[in-house]
Amino acid sequence: MSLDCYSADKDLVTNENNIAAFAKALVNRIDMKAYGEPQVIHFGEGDKEGFTLVQLIETSNICAHFSNDTGNFYLDVFSCKPYETDAVIEVVNQFFSPKKIRERYIERD
Repeated sequence: MSLDCYSADKDLVTNENNIAAFAKALVNRIDMKAYGEPQVIHFGEGDKEGFTLVQLIETSNICAHFSNDTGNFYLDVFSCKPYETDAVIEVVNQFFSPKKIRERYIERD
């Protein structure tokens, strides 16, 4: 699943603790098993500056990049184990309140 999230609350997408809490809540909500703590790293310059999240899960990973400049962020939830895609959107809305979400889902055989 890939989500492009637009015009989220900038205070929330620029908050390292909120991003880490989001990762933990998402893992729990979609019934995955985290492998280690979420990695939340801030880097970049200008319109590229923001946090990147990497959370390893037993069945693959959750990755996201958050733009300080726009409040936009891009989330990928990759797992061989099925999960509820609506649950992902619920957690995204709970933690970041984006004004618009574009969703794509690929199911592999």
